[in-house]
Amino acid sequence: MKTLFGPLAAPLAIVALAVPSTAAAPQFDTPAPIAFLQDMSTGAVLFARDADRRMPPASMAKMMTVYVAFDLIKRGDLKLNDMVTVQPETWKKWHGPAAGSTMFLSPGEQVSVANLLYGIVTLSGNDACVVLAEHIAGTEPSFTERMNRDAQKIGLKNSHFGTSNGWPDGGVTYVTARDLATLAEATITNFPQLYKQFYSRRDFTWGKTMGGNEITQANRDPLLGRVAGADGLKTGHTEEAGYGFTGSAEQNGRRLVMVMAGLGSAGQRVEESVKFMNWGFRAWQAKPIAAKGKQVGSAQVQLGDATTVGLVAGDTLKVTLPGGMAPEMAAKIVYQGPVKAPIKAGQHIADLVITAPDMPEQHLPLVAASDVGEAGFFRRAWNGLMSFFA
Repeated sequence: MKTLFGPLAAPLAIVALAVPSTAAAPQFDTPAPIAFLQDMSTGAVLFARDADRRMPPASMAKMMTVYVAFDLIKRGDLKLNDMVTVQPETWKKWHGPAAGSTMFLSPGEQVSVANLLYGIVTLSGNDACVVLAEHIAGTEPSFTERMNRDAQKIGLKNSHFGTSNGWPDGGVTYVTARDLATLAEATITNFPQLYKQFYSRRDFTWGKTMGGNEITQANRDPLLGRVAGADGLKTGHTEEAGYGFTGSAEQNGRRLVMVMAGLGSAGQRVEESVKFMNWGFRAWQAKPIAAKGKQVGSAQVQLGDATTVGLVAGDTLKVTLPGGMAPEMAAKIVYQGPVKAPIKAGQHIADLVITAPDMPEQHLPLVAASDVGEAGFFRRAWNGLMSFFA
């Protein structure tokens, strides 16, 4: 691994930010035993309390079911207008008060994948999860195998899924707050249009009462309508897990992801979630340090028609700082190197790692400034020869 160390200086034009680091990071007080807040724009962790403790996710596990479905839709292997039949045996298990939150599906009913997704995200339907899982993989156990494979692919390091809906299963299903935030970020980043379509709906109507009236249920997301820019994700509650929530909001191009778990009531979940997200936006600020296209450094290239490649900001690079304060910062460029050719312009090949006193590291992506092709025979031979004199 190559690292280039040094204080932030001329190439980033942010020397003016360097001041004596006497300011402490903002503090937040909450009764939540588990809490995590991260700025997706910079990767900065703004708050972490027991973020790596294994816990039952309750219905927050449904985010993983939705992720699998979104991935299949993006690949073209599943379509939103595909029709799914509700199997009588599935309905029998997942209806009535003992089944928890439901979409009020009926046995033998035909329902589209899109409506099942609304039933999962907006209504937290346990029935909708299992019906969709069986449609995708044949059985719920086969589907959870896919959930776990996809979870590993996106970096969930301490989670496992034994059900598609988070129903208590004796500890087989568990997550951490940090992993839930990673899952939320992957969903938002990898499927922006599907996320926008399904995760911010205020209510959804499906099913009918015994009297024939349509059933409309509200989204339990505590941030919707209470925090500007809120647009997801998922609540969860069981007696074992308490009241939890994974949420996200975007304001002025800055997106935060939060997780809280173990709260004592639905009302407390609303109060603490709103307070937590508002604190993240008000107590912290995003400070631009390099404009899009700005060259920050260079990386060594192996077996290429050039020996180095410029490293530039693929988008405007920002760091998250305490509001109104500017602690002294330092930066280093880190990459696995030398980087092997061929390289495409815009390829992510390095990170700018920002450090500041009393704050976790922030990792900002750097991309190749230009294409670098593979070297021909004579160029490789010349590079090999010159390496003896380097």
